Amino acid sequence: MPRRHIVLFLLLLFIPASASAADSTVRKSPAIAMNGEPKYGPDFAHFDYVNPDAPKGGELRMSAVGSFDSFNPFIVKGVPPVGMGLLWDTLTVKSDDEPFTEYGLVAESMEWPADRSWIIFNLRPEARFHDGAPVTAEDVVYSFKLLTEKGSPLYKRYYKDVASVEALSERSVKFTFKGEVNNELPLIIGQLQVLPKHWYEKHDFTKSGLDVPLGGGPYKIASFRPGHSVVYERVPDYWARDLPAVKGSYNFDSIRYDYYRDQTVSLEAFKAGEYDFRQENIAKSWAVSYTGPAFDKGLIVKAEIPHDLPQGMQGFVFNTRRDKFSDRRVREALAYAFDFAWTNKNLFHGLYKRSQSYFSNSELASSGLPKGRELEILEKYRDKLRPEVFDKEFAAPASDGSGDIRNNLRAAMALLKEAGFTFRDKRLVDKNGKPFAFEMLLVSPAFERVVLPYKRNLARLGIDMSVRVVDEAQYMNRIRDFDFDMMVFPFGQSLSPGNEQRYYWSSEAADTPGARNFAGIKNPVVDALIDMVIAAPDREELVQRTRALDRVLLWSWIVVPHWHTSYYRVAYWDKFDRPATTPKYALGLLTWWTAKAKEEKLEREKKALEK
Repeated sequence: MPRRHIVLFLLLLFIPASASAADSTVRKSPAIAMNGEPKYGPDFAHFDYVNPDAPKGGELRMSAVGSFDSFNPFIVKGVPPVGMGLLWDTLTVKSDDEPFTEYGLVAESMEWPADRSWIIFNLRPEARFHDGAPVTAEDVVYSFKLLTEKGSPLYKRYYKDVASVEALSERSVKFTFKGEVNNELPLIIGQLQVLPKHWYEKHDFTKSGLDVPLGGGPYKIASFRPGHSVVYERVPDYWARDLPAVKGSYNFDSIRYDYYRDQTVSLEAFKAGEYDFRQENIAKSWAVSYTGPAFDKGLIVKAEIPHDLPQGMQGFVFNTRRDKFSDRRVREALAYAFDFAWTNKNLFHGLYKRSQSYFSNSELASSGLPKGRELEILEKYRDKLRPEVFDKEFAAPASDGSGDIRNNLRAAMALLKEAGFTFRDKRLVDKNGKPFAFEMLLVSPAFERVVLPYKRNLARLGIDMSVRVVDEAQYMNRIRDFDFDMMVFPFGQSLSPGNEQRYYWSSEAADTPGARNFAGIKNPVVDALIDMVIAAPDREELVQRTRALDRVLLWSWIVVPHWHTSYYRVAYWDKFDRPATTPKYALGLLTWWTAKAKEEKLEREKKALEK
């Protein structure tokens, strides 16, 4: 036997066993939790929020706005359709009633040491791609290298702390990590989508296009009309259909997305019965537009489903790479011109709460003045932080909702004058006499009604804000290249923040096209706090470190904060049933099912309504 084969044989034979013998803390389990123990034991039958006996069948029809031109969601080129994630399996799957716990999917079990410096995934022998080929460790290694070397820059950043990946056997793969302890990294690796090596070796991964890819997940692409619709078909012999982490999910025989040019047209199509399910994000529409005969007769269900998900931070995002927004005082001044109370009252029917944190609706949000462990963390950087971080409670500028924000505009003008601007001939000009003007970039025309009152308030400060609405493809290209002055963006957050904070806020991400540091913030304290969040040893320390990061971000004024809710607004034609238990941290739509009797009744009543 060649020497390299002997070495590999010895590694395969002895590494896991000897590691366990040398270190009794090495653990082998079908699940891994970020903190504490998994809720579900090794012999669990299914998640609590599913119906394991849910019938299969029927079609779920939904909508999307814009268009699509590519079935390659892994690169920056092209716009993929909604739902592409249904095509591929991941090593593990997250439960939706725990903050962050992963259960084996392609991986039958995981092995890791106490310091989580590496993890081994032992793959299920029954795991298959849609063409029947087995999923092997080589596929996992290939997927990781393909995504990090040729995929979107986000992958390289997301997995930057992976030192190596190696196939230990046909069904065993090991990831070794570098740098400081990152308890989240083994779970993040578990979310890796496993791509078929034998298919991608014959197709150019760097190109966008509409070649239907080979997957291995619960659905495959059945048909499509470029830019108009895509239909995903349930794989009836899906290899994982009876696994505890899958049972009760993926009940629809097909899932269809029809594309519309804007939300107004999409809503009218829903009310006309062109599709079945809609999640509403526009408060005014929810308050006044969900009416008509179908609602009156109970054919459409309108529901508000509560959840405990962090709501992150949506806001008007400043591109601080622009000179006009490089001064924090200018950014804070422009926040005073946004009248949230008036907007909420007159446009949103009072349905929203003001966001005061990048981790809204969660225990991770900072509040009041820093104290205890959070204060101790921040004290290390006192000489690099503004005094307000320590001695002033953060609060977005407030008003009484009357529309009179003269006091706020006075505060804004004081900050602008402090930053070197002057008011001349009804225009705000810098020290060189150049008028203050910028462009608001939008992808949704529906947002114009929010932006235009803001534009009027800015005009009272002598600032000229133009508004430009572009299509989705142009919008994606421009924000990927950081080619904007200001835009609207929702920075979503999880209950377990970690690596993703790097591509939201790190200095390195600020210079990486395709990353989500749209604001361009470069702050060494933020970089250090991100590293601390990632390396948090337990839940309590994660909470305190995240609050410290939150507070520093807030006082950087890189966005004008918007709003959030703590429930899903959904409407659907009454043809579905759903489990008795709704997961705390997700809507769980793919655990719903078509109720045949309801569907038949609905069709009869729709025909009667049309007469």
